[in-house]
Amino acid sequence: MEAAFSIAIFLISYLFIILEKVNRALVALTGGVLMLCAGVFTWNDAFQSYIDWHTITLLFSMMVLVSITQKTGFFEYIALLLAQRVNGEPVKLFIVVAILTAMGSALLDNVTTVLLFVPVILNLTNILSLPSFPYLLIIIFSSNIGGTATLIGDPPNIMIGQAVEHLTFVSFLTNLAPIVVVIFVSTLMLMLFLFRSTLKADQQNLVKIKELNPDDYLKKSPLLYKSLLVLCLTIAGFLLHPVLHVDLTTIAVSGALLLLLLTDRDVNAEVVFKEVEWLTLFFFIGLFVLVGGLQATGVIDEISKGVIFVTEGDLPKTALIILWISGLFSGIVDNIPFVAATIPIIEEFKEFGMMNLDPLWWALALGACLGGNGSLVGASANVVVAGIAASHGEGISFLRFMKYGIPIVIFSLVIATLYMIIRYLLPYLQGSLV
Repeated sequence: MEAAFSIAIFLISYLFIILEKVNRALVALTGGVLMLCAGVFTWNDAFQSYIDWHTITLLFSMMVLVSITQKTGFFEYIALLLAQRVNGEPVKLFIVVAILTAMGSALLDNVTTVLLFVPVILNLTNILSLPSFPYLLIIIFSSNIGGTATLIGDPPNIMIGQAVEHLTFVSFLTNLAPIVVVIFVSTLMLMLFLFRSTLKADQQNLVKIKELNPDDYLKKSPLLYKSLLVLCLTIAGFLLHPVLHVDLTTIAVSGALLLLLLTDRDVNAEVVFKEVEWLTLFFFIGLFVLVGGLQATGVIDEISKGVIFVTEGDLPKTALIILWISGLFSGIVDNIPFVAATIPIIEEFKEFGMMNLDPLWWALALGACLGGNGSLVGASANVVVAGIAASHGEGISFLRFMKYGIPIVIFSLVIATLYMIIRYLLPYLQGSLV
């Protein structure tokens, strides 16, 4: 009965999120409270087991860092500098934004990357009088695709890396980066084709861009130097966290607190806290609780176990089904709880005599990360971009996003399937025949 309640509450909440008649954060929180009222789990379970406070705290910390840095005009400066480097040409700008986002998401985590890039792009599209939607869309797609390439790029990869000791940073890079490059380039070309009529600039705006001086937007003050110093230290901490053995959340919180302390006389902390995207954070909390209901009643676990039943322990079948189920499922709910439920299931395949489970881990990583592009709630980066865009008056429609997101996910999974077959499954079958 509880499973039926959790499924019904989740589906109804998801429907209201899609319809966008009520604020997404209110819908998610209401659905979460209904889970509690239905007795699916307790408040203690929700706070201790299902809400990912690491993600919430990381987002909050980066929002604080971005909020303070934004007051220096640094993002406007970078936006204008970037626009002048590409001569204000929308297509060139589109390509550069996609490449930088993908690279940033591979080296940092994708949430941090979009937090840094989105304010820049929103300022830039405003200066050039360009529609922001295509650029926000390519940022989301590039962040999720680029984050697939490395161990630290996307939360599912971090979880897999922590569960499987022999899968190192280099392992992720050598196994996933080649196909990520192919998917990224293919997606970029496809998006350029789809938005070919939109990516055109007014000649007057191009002339205006050349006449503007980026230095005029930069407020050279102690606040600027403090902000950039702490921001650089935080990013360096993210890059060095495998060496420092300090988790990303601790690094982000330390950076935010340090900047707040250093700028206490320049910026009122109360003002900074008011500018935090609270609706985005509460939407995440509600979403975690909603998905937690499916987790608590065993719905996600049963989906994962169903893979074993269908494939009967056959590695090639299992790898492809894990790829597609994780890809499609991650477009509906956040991929973190699905990966958490699937990891122990994959480990059970050792009982079927599978000694080399690596193809299954790569299938899960590819499916969960690439599938995040399916909807606005498919990945953390998507929700963050939508929240920042909404605060700038550039809201992204749930259905409009899915119109592009679902085809991109299917397109990406088809390419990933061919890669899995050629690199892992055919050699396995040939070895088993010998």
